[in-house]
Amino acid sequence: MIETDILIIGAGPTGLFTVFEAGLLKLKCHLIDALPQSGGQCSEIYPKKPIYDIPGFPEVLAGELVDNLMEQIKPFQPGFTLGERAETIQKLDDGTFIVTTNKGTKHHAPIVAIAGGLGSFEPRKPKLENLAKYEDKGIAYIIKDPEVYRDKKVVIAGGGDSALDWSIFLADVASEVTLVHRRNEFRGALDSVEKVQQLKDAGKIKLITPAEIIGLEGDDQLKAVLIKKMGEEESITLEVDNFIPLFGLSPKLGPIGDWGLEIEKNAIKVDNTLDYQTNIPGVYAIGDVNTYPGKLKLILCGFHEATLMCQSAYQRIFPDKKYVMKYTTVGGVTGFDGSKKEAPKAVIKAIE
Repeated sequence: MIETDILIIGAGPTGLFTVFEAGLLKLKCHLIDALPQSGGQCSEIYPKKPIYDIPGFPEVLAGELVDNLMEQIKPFQPGFTLGERAETIQKLDDGTFIVTTNKGTKHHAPIVAIAGGLGSFEPRKPKLENLAKYEDKGIAYIIKDPEVYRDKKVVIAGGGDSALDWSIFLADVASEVTLVHRRNEFRGALDSVEKVQQLKDAGKIKLITPAEIIGLEGDDQLKAVLIKKMGEEESITLEVDNFIPLFGLSPKLGPIGDWGLEIEKNAIKVDNTLDYQTNIPGVYAIGDVNTYPGKLKLILCGFHEATLMCQSAYQRIFPDKKYVMKYTTVGGVTGFDGSKKEAPKAVIKAIE
């Protein structure tokens, strides 16, 4: 039986930052993740994707962000159960919980923080004949290593942030980037839309809208895609090396959906007026996995939610203790082993 103060379901950025905030409160954390490594989607799906909305980083690759978070939480020595899925939860008479994984590993904690991101997921695929034939033979739904597309002719389909961001990034990698979207308007960030337009004007991206991919051609390897513009009779045949449909992910909560939590549109409802607690006292949900009025699915919002959740968790574990928050620009972070890590801009929370 693994014992800890806060059991975190999900080792993505929000889950990892929870370790830091909990550590400042002298609370021990253990993380469970079905993936074989920490970092969640940032490590598994797009480690080389640039992220632009992390405070203090004009641009940081997703994989680098995970590396930085792992370095940040090192003084607090979190435990990890990786490659295992949280399967069942049992609430004991004393209000604590036992969470068991699909491999039978049991974890005991007074607090459970669900930070599972989108949960388990699979890419949304376009309905195209022979699509499966070209999977991994010119078609990919996830970009793990952009160098694969170095000096290649690439077609990206989609109208969200991923399609826009990767079109921008690959403009300096691929020999040719074409972005196809079925509408003239995009769903992504306005800044990204402007960058795509600027790259189009500069001749670095081909933009075809409103249009959609209607066919694939090639023998053992994808050689071309058929594009049909709305309102036109004839389709366009475009020679390509790679086709990347980025229509988002279809998320599933998996076994967590059977834990008795209040679910709305495949997300866990929480009380955002205080601490992001679910309808089960002692169980919290933070990051993309939760929902509440005004929810934004951003990493930085998950960091904020983790911070408030840890404050509530401390009060729940130690109801008779009071604490005062202090801030300093000259202190450091003291690890559980007594080691001192200098951090000039660290926030120190002093417990009384």
